[in-house]
Amino acid sequence: MGFPAPQGLYDPRNEHDACGVGFVAHIKGAKSHAIIAQALEILKNLDHRGAVGADPLLGDGAGILIQLPDALYRKWADREGLKLPPAGDYAVAMCFLPQDEVARDFIIGTFEKFIAKEGQRLIGWREVPVSTIGLGKTVKAEMPVIRQCFIARGENCADQDAFERKLLTIRKQTQNPLAALAEKHSLSGLTELYMPSFSSRTVVYKGLLLATQVGSFYDDLGDPDCVSALGLVHQRFSTNTFPSWKLAHPYRFIAHNGEINTVRGNVNWMNARRRTMESELLGPDLDKMWPIIPHGQSDTACLDNALELLLAGGYSLAHAVMMLIPEAWAGNPLMSPERRAFYEYHAALMEPWDGPAAVAFTDGRQIGATLDRNGLRPARFLVTDDDLVVMASESGVLPIKEDNIVRKWRLQPGRMLLIDFEQGRIIEDEELKAQLSAKQPYEDWLEAAQYKLKDLDLVEPELAQLPVETTSLLDRQQAFGYTQEDLSRFLEPMAANGDDPLGSMGTDTPIAVLSNKSRLLYDYFKQNFAQVTNPPIDPIREELVMSLVSMIGPRPNLLGMEAGTHKRLEVDQPILTNDEVAKIRSVEAALDGAFRTETIDTTWAASAGVDGLEMAIKEMCWAATEAVLQDKNILILSDRAQGPDRIPMPALLATAAVHHHLVRQGLRMQTGLVVETGEAREVHHFCVLAGYGAEAINPYVAFETLEEIRVRKELPLDARTVKKNYIKAVGKGILKVMSKMGISTYQSYCGAQIFDAVGLSSAFVASYFTGTATTIEGIGLAQVAEEAVRRHQTAYGDNPIYRKMLDVGGMYGLRLRGEEHAWTASNIASLQHAVRGNLPEKYREFAQTINDQSSRMLTIRGLLAFKNAEKPLDISEVEPASEIVKRFATGAMSYGSISWEAHTTLAVAMNRIGGKSNTGEGGEDPRRFKPLDNGDSMRSSIKQVASGRFGVTTEYLVNADDVQIKMAQGAKPGEGGQLPGHKVDKTIGQVRHSTPGVGLISPPPHHDIYSIEDLAQLIHDLKNVNTKARISVKLVSEVGVGTVAAGVSKARADHITISGYEGGTGASPLTSLTHAGSPWEIGLAETQQTLILNNLRSRICVQADGGLRTGRDVAVAALLGADEFGFATAPLIAAGCIMMRKCHLNTCPVGVATQDPVLRARFTGQPEHVVNYMFFVAEELRAIMAELGFRTVGEMVGRVDRLDMRGAIDHWKAGGVDLSRILHQVPLGDSPSLGWSGTQDHGLDAALDNELIAAAADALDSKAPVVIERKVINVNRTVGAMLSGEVARRYGHAGLPDNSIKVKLTGVAGQSFGAWLAHGITLDLTGDGNDYVGKGLSGGRVIVRQPGHVEREAGDNIIVGNTVLYGAIAGEAFFNGVAGERFAVRNSGAVAVVEGCGDHGCEYMTGGVVAVLGKTGRNFAAGMSGGIAYVYDPDGQFAKLCNTAQVDLLPISAVRDEDDGAGRPAQRPSSVYDTGMGDMLRHDGERLKVLLERHHLHTGSKRARGLLDDWATTVGKFVKVMPRDYAKALKQIETERLEAASVAAE
Repeated sequence: MGFPAPQGLYDPRNEHDACGVGFVAHIKGAKSHAIIAQALEILKNLDHRGAVGADPLLGDGAGILIQLPDALYRKWADREGLKLPPAGDYAVAMCFLPQDEVARDFIIGTFEKFIAKEGQRLIGWREVPVSTIGLGKTVKAEMPVIRQCFIARGENCADQDAFERKLLTIRKQTQNPLAALAEKHSLSGLTELYMPSFSSRTVVYKGLLLATQVGSFYDDLGDPDCVSALGLVHQRFSTNTFPSWKLAHPYRFIAHNGEINTVRGNVNWMNARRRTMESELLGPDLDKMWPIIPHGQSDTACLDNALELLLAGGYSLAHAVMMLIPEAWAGNPLMSPERRAFYEYHAALMEPWDGPAAVAFTDGRQIGATLDRNGLRPARFLVTDDDLVVMASESGVLPIKEDNIVRKWRLQPGRMLLIDFEQGRIIEDEELKAQLSAKQPYEDWLEAAQYKLKDLDLVEPELAQLPVETTSLLDRQQAFGYTQEDLSRFLEPMAANGDDPLGSMGTDTPIAVLSNKSRLLYDYFKQNFAQVTNPPIDPIREELVMSLVSMIGPRPNLLGMEAGTHKRLEVDQPILTNDEVAKIRSVEAALDGAFRTETIDTTWAASAGVDGLEMAIKEMCWAATEAVLQDKNILILSDRAQGPDRIPMPALLATAAVHHHLVRQGLRMQTGLVVETGEAREVHHFCVLAGYGAEAINPYVAFETLEEIRVRKELPLDARTVKKNYIKAVGKGILKVMSKMGISTYQSYCGAQIFDAVGLSSAFVASYFTGTATTIEGIGLAQVAEEAVRRHQTAYGDNPIYRKMLDVGGMYGLRLRGEEHAWTASNIASLQHAVRGNLPEKYREFAQTINDQSSRMLTIRGLLAFKNAEKPLDISEVEPASEIVKRFATGAMSYGSISWEAHTTLAVAMNRIGGKSNTGEGGEDPRRFKPLDNGDSMRSSIKQVASGRFGVTTEYLVNADDVQIKMAQGAKPGEGGQLPGHKVDKTIGQVRHSTPGVGLISPPPHHDIYSIEDLAQLIHDLKNVNTKARISVKLVSEVGVGTVAAGVSKARADHITISGYEGGTGASPLTSLTHAGSPWEIGLAETQQTLILNNLRSRICVQADGGLRTGRDVAVAALLGADEFGFATAPLIAAGCIMMRKCHLNTCPVGVATQDPVLRARFTGQPEHVVNYMFFVAEELRAIMAELGFRTVGEMVGRVDRLDMRGAIDHWKAGGVDLSRILHQVPLGDSPSLGWSGTQDHGLDAALDNELIAAAADALDSKAPVVIERKVINVNRTVGAMLSGEVARRYGHAGLPDNSIKVKLTGVAGQSFGAWLAHGITLDLTGDGNDYVGKGLSGGRVIVRQPGHVEREAGDNIIVGNTVLYGAIAGEAFFNGVAGERFAVRNSGAVAVVEGCGDHGCEYMTGGVVAVLGKTGRNFAAGMSGGIAYVYDPDGQFAKLCNTAQVDLLPISAVRDEDDGAGRPAQRPSSVYDTGMGDMLRHDGERLKVLLERHHLHTGSKRARGLLDDWATTVGKFVKVMPRDYAKALKQIETERLEAASVAAE
C-alpha cells in the first residue's frame, strides 16, 4: 500500500501530525534497564493520544530514543568475533533498508564507500532482532529490512564531537542523491533508505507500530543489558493513515508534539543561505550536506534537520533550540535586558520556526524540553526523591507513589527545562537562559550592529529624489485598478477609525478567474488558516506574543560565530511612509556605506503590450542578481515609473519573481527586499506581498488617496493622524491574518507562502510562486498581463466613463456596471414571490438565473455538466421530495445575529419536514425544548459548540440530535465570531450567560482544541454527555481540508460539514469575507477522495454547506460526495431577508438580523415559506435525478463519473480552468461504499461513568443521596460527563439537590475531568487532574486536592492542567494547588478558588467569581467583560501581569457594607442559578471570606487557613479585578431595581 501517489486533489504534503510525547530520565545519569521499561509504560498510557485508521492494527507510528546500550552491542560483537572500540569511539547507524535486494545492495555499497572516503572504519552490520507477532498485514507488507551498521572513529576526528560531525557528512552524502540515482538506475527502492539515527551517543527504535507494540517488536528493548539514563517516547497521530515507517518519532534529536506553521518559508530561507553560510568547524564538509533540509518530509523532520545543523555548527543544544523556538521577547517588559538582547541578536540570524510545539530534545548528554511562546501544548513533569524526572503530555502516565514525589510542575510558554547528566542536576529556565545570555556581550554587539529606521534622520536629497509625476492621481489610481469601493469601504474607514473594516452576509461574487473584470493578482490567492491540527491565535487579546518587527537587508552567516560585525536595519512594522523610503534610499550616506540600495524598475513598455511582460520579468530578475553581486544589499522594487507609456507589473508578481529567483541562486540572504508600489491598499495585498518575500512595503498611491479623501471629505484629522491610523489598521489586519494560521511574528510569516492559488495555472505558479498549491488551473502570464494592460487602458485610454471617475467596483454590494452577484434584486423578488404564493413557475424563474451560467459565470459548479443516463427514469420512480428534504439542514446562524422570529421560523419549518435547523453559536432558550400546543417544535436539532461556548450547558447538549463543533466558519475561517454590544439585549444576555449591552467575541481557537488529539478528546466529551447524538465537525474548504477531514474521521466524528467560503450573517472583517477559504466544490471533492483513499468514507456522514441555492447545486454536491446539504442564505431570503448586507449594524429593515423591537415587528416570514422553498429545491433535484437515472439520493453520492466539464468555454480567463482534479475518481479499494453507510466506535463501553451511573441509580430515579468511592487513572477520561447527561436528561439545567451524588476518587484523572458536570453531583478527587478539568461546568462541584499526608507546598505544585473551567456556566470548583495556562477562560458563571495560575487567566470571562490565592501568569483578564476576580498580591506585582484594557484593579476593604444591595454573600449556593455570591458591586471582604471558608472546607487548604487566621492583615493584600463594562451594566440594573422599588412603594 504505502503512500498513494498524488492524485486528484490528494497530495501527501498536506499531511499533518502531532501527538503525545514523554520522557523519563535519571538526573544523575545512572543507566538502568528500568528506565527503558518505564519509558515504554509511559508510551502505553499515551495510547489514547494516538489513532488508528480503518485497520485497527495499523497505527500512525511510535518509538523510543535511548542512550547507546554499549553492553548489549558488545555481547553481539563478541558472539560475532568483532572488536568494538571503547564507548564513544564507535557509532551505530540504525537503518531502514529497502526490501528489494538489488536496491539494498546498491545502498549498502554507497554507504560503505562514503564511510571509507570520509576516513572512518566499518566494523560490521547487525540484523536487528524483531518479533512480528500481532502486527497488521499492511504493517508487515511495508516493513523495511532493519539493520544496524557499526562504524569506528577514524584518525581524522580529534574527539567525539568531530566524529559526530563526520557521521552527519556521511549520512547526508549517502541519502541526498538517492532520488536522482533511483531515476537514473530505475531502482525505485533506493528512495526507501532511511536512518532513524546515526550517532555515537544515542539510538532510535521506532516504526509503524502501535504504542503497545514498540517493546514487543524490538527484542533489544526487552534485554536486561539494554540500559540507558533516559528514554524519550512518542506516539503519533497523523491526519492520514498511509503507512510510513519513517514518519514515526522520535527523530534523531527531537520528539515533537505540535506543528510548524511556517515550515514552507523556513525551508526556503534555509536553501537561500546556500551561498552565504560557512562554518569553521565543518569547513568543506558543509558543501557536501546540501540540501540541509530535503523536500517532502514532515515538519518535525525539517526542524530536526535544522537543529542538527546548528549543533554541528557549534551551538550548544539549549542555545540552538532557543534560536529555533524563541520566546516572545518583543512585547515583554518583564524580560531582563540581557535575555532580550540575546533573542534580539539571534533574530537576525534565524527566523523563528513558528507554531504550537512541545518539543523534547536530547543529544544523549542532556535531555530537555521547551514550549512555544503561546503555551499551546501541555507538558507536565514531576521530580521524585530518588532522582527521576518524568515529563509527558499529561500527568499520571507512570504510576509513582505520591510520597516519593517532591515536585509537580509544567512547562510554561516559552520556557525550557534541561537535565544535564554530566552535572547531575536539573537546570531551570531562569538559570539556563541567564547563563547563555551572559556568555557573550549581546547588548554591546547589538549597540554596534543594529540600526532602527525610526532613529535615522538623514535624508540625502539627491539619493531620495523621486521621478517628477506627470500623471494625475486619478490616472494613477486607475492604472493600479482602484475602485470607488476601495475608497469608501477600505481607505476612508481605515483612516478614520484605525481598524480593519467589517461587513456581513458573506460573498456571492465569482472567484477572480471566472470574473469578466480585470482583477488584481492578489485576488487569486486565498489565505490559509488553522483548523484542527493547530490553533489560530488571538492577536488582540494575546498581543504579547505577536510581533510586526521586520529586518530589512542582508542576514549574517548563521554558523559564523564572530561577534556582531553585521549591520542590520530594523523597522517596528512593515508599512513604510514615503519619508521612510527616502531614509532607506539615503542610508548609504547615513551609515558610511553599511547599506547600499538599488532601485529596480517594475514597469514595462506599453508599446510591447501583453507579450512584453515575460521578457520584462527576466530583465528585472537579472538586474536584481547583478545588483546583489555588486554588493547592493537593499533592493527597492518600484513601479513609480508607470505612466502613459509604462505599464506597472502586478507588484506581487514582481516581488515573488525576484524573491524566488534570488532564493534559487542562493543569494536571497545577502539582500533585503522593499516594495514601493501604488497597487497595494487593502490588508490582503500587504499579506500576500509579505508571504512572497517583501520585508517592507510602501503603498504610495494609498497615501496620496488618503490625503485626497481627507481634504475632500473635510475629515476632522490632520494628515499625519490619517496616515498613522491607516498604518495601524493595516498592521492590525496583518496580525489577524498571520494569527489565523497560528503564526505570531512577521519575521517568520515573511516568505512563508501561507496561501493557496485559486484560478492560476500550474506552469505560472511553478515559475513565479514555487511551492504554492493550485487546484483548478486557470490563467497564465498572458492573462495576468492582459489584466494589467486593461487597467492601463482604463487610465490612459479614451473611455468617457472613466475620464472623471473610478470604476464602481461592486464586490461588496450590487452596483450597476459592477461585479456580478448571484443574489440580485430581481431573483430575490422571484424567490420570495414563489415561496409566499407557492408558485413553482416563479421558483423556476429564480433557479434559471443561478443555474444558467452561459452568460454570467458565478461558480465552479456552473462549469460542470451532467452526463445523463441513456434511458432516463420516469419521475414517479424517483424517491419522493418528502424523503429528500430530510437530508436538508439550515446553516448555523445564531440567535443574536438573527432575531427570535427568524431563528424560530427556521426551526419550526425544518422540524415540520424532518430536516434539521442549527442553533448557531449563541445557545438556545430552554423554552424551545418543549413542543408547542399545535405539535410544532422550535427546538433546533443541531446544537453548535463554538469556541465561545455561549450557553453550552449539559441541558443544551442532551437536547440535540447532532452536536456540531464549529472548527471554522465560512465567512471568516480562523477567527472567532463577533456579536456587537447593541445586539446583546437582556434575553440574549440571559441565553448566552453574559452581560447585556457588552459585545461578545468568541476566541479564534477553541481553547480545548490545539491539535488533532484534542479534537478527538472534545468529540469523546460531547459523545459522553449525549450518547445518542451524532458529533459533527464543521470545516471550511481550503487545500488540505481532505487530509484534515481524514484526521477528523480517525478522531471518531460521526459527521463532517465542508463549508464554502461564501456565507455568514455574523460581523466579519472584509479581508476575511473575500480572501479566506475556497469554494466548497474543491474542499468537498478533496474530502471525498482522501477519505476513500484512507478507507474512512463509509463511517462518516459528509455535508456540503455554503452558497447552495438550487436543486442543481444539490445534485452537484451529491455527485461530488455529499450525503447531506446545508442551506443558509437562501432559506433566510425565503423568510424575508433582502440582502442589505448590514446584519452587523442591527438596522435590518425586515426584522431578520436585528434585535431592535421596532424592526423585529416588521418580520413577515412564515415556516410555510421555508418549507415551500425546500420542496421546490427537492422537486428540481428529482427532475435531475430522473434524467441521470438515479432512484435515490443515496445512489448518487460520490458518483463523479456522472459529471463532466462544460464544453467550449468562451471566456478570456475561464478558458484555462481545468476541473479534472475535482472530477478524479480514486479507486474504491477496500471502502464498502462511496457514501455514509457505517458508524464510528466511540469506545464508550470502557468509560468509568458506566459504573458511576449504575451506582447512582437511587439518586437518578428517586433523588436519594448516594456516596461512591473509586480509584481513577489517566486513561479514565471525561469522568462525570455521561452521568451528568443522565441528570440533565431527567431534570434539566436545575439538576438534582446539592450533593445528591457524591463521588470520591483517588489517583490522577484523565483529561476533561468533570466536564459538563450537572448540579447535584460533587466530584472530590485526591490526586491531580489533567487539562480541561470542569470544562462546561453546569452546576456541579469539582474538588481536586493533595493527599493529606504529603508535605508539598500547594502554591508551588501544579494540580490541574491547562484550560480549566473553559466555558463553565455554573457550579463551584476548588483546587488545592496551581492551575496551568488559561484558567477559567470564557467562564460565564462558575465560582472557583485556585492557589496559583498560568498565563491568560480569566481570559474572555463573562460571569462568575474567581479567587487566586497565589501567583498568576501574564495577561490576566484579557478580554474579560463580566464576573469578578480576586488576586492575592502581597508584593504588589500583579498590576504588571494584568491586561487592563477592559478591567480596573480595585482595593478591597474589610469594612462591612451597610446596604444589602441585591443581597449578601451566603455560606453555600442555593441553586444552579444562585451561587450565593450576593451583590457584586458590594461586600467584597465578606464574599472573599466566604470563598476562602468554602475552599478550606472542601480541600483543607493550608493557604486558605493561614489567610483566614490573619484576616485583618491579609484582606487588604487582595486586589479586585472588575471589568468596566460589567460594573456599568450592574449599575444600570441597580438603577432599574431602585426605580421599580420606588414605584412599588408608591
